[in-house]
Amino acid sequence: MRQIFLDTETTGLDPKSGHKIIEIAAVEMVNRQVTDNQFHVYLNPEREIDEAAQEVHGLTLDFLSDKPLFKDIANDFMLFIKGSELVIHNAPFDLSFLNTELQLIGYQTVESFVDGITDSLVMARSMRPGQRNSLDALCKAYGVDNSERSLHGALLDSRLLAEVFVSMTRGQEALEMNFTQDDNVDTRISLEEYKKIPIIKANSDEIKLHQAYIEKIKKS
Repeated sequence: MRQIFLDTETTGLDPKSGHKIIEIAAVEMVNRQVTDNQFHVYLNPEREIDEAAQEVHGLTLDFLSDKPLFKDIANDFMLFIKGSELVIHNAPFDLSFLNTELQLIGYQTVESFVDGITDSLVMARSMRPGQRNSLDALCKAYGVDNSERSLHGALLDSRLLAEVFVSMTRGQEALEMNFTQDDNVDTRISLEEYKKIPIIKANSDEIKLHQAYIEKIKKS
């Protein structure tokens, strides 16, 4: 299973007001393992960046002025995400910007290129009702180190989201169990044989580790 964890940074909050994407990051995960395969670009928005947005991500127009335009990287980006399941935190926000940019250059929507889209914010709210479910809050809840996140950055946030998602879905791993049994094989065990099975009790250190793990689960 191929999943892509995606995040964007923008010049403002509303693409309908002419705001643009200035950073795209997409991190690949295959069978619940993050790979070295990723897509990351900064983009020239050809417009000013709202002060409030710049305070969030720290990207300036001066830094972005020599970067490519969205139309220059669109094909590579769509090829990268094609056929995957996209996982996005607050998906409507990123998709509204991406689809607006794609529409301007005559491309189809993101949804037409991928096999599905999962909004991790919606998932978190259903799992943790009434609690804060920002990426920072989820990192804290699931023990994911986000100490490098002084500002929002699409690449770092995509990587953190991938770690959080694995923790959030830890109980969903597929267990491949073979229940096929030869009818001619007697799998029963006698009472005498059962009594011979050794009982190995946990030592004090193992009990402490177990209790610490239980406390961590309770806090989560």
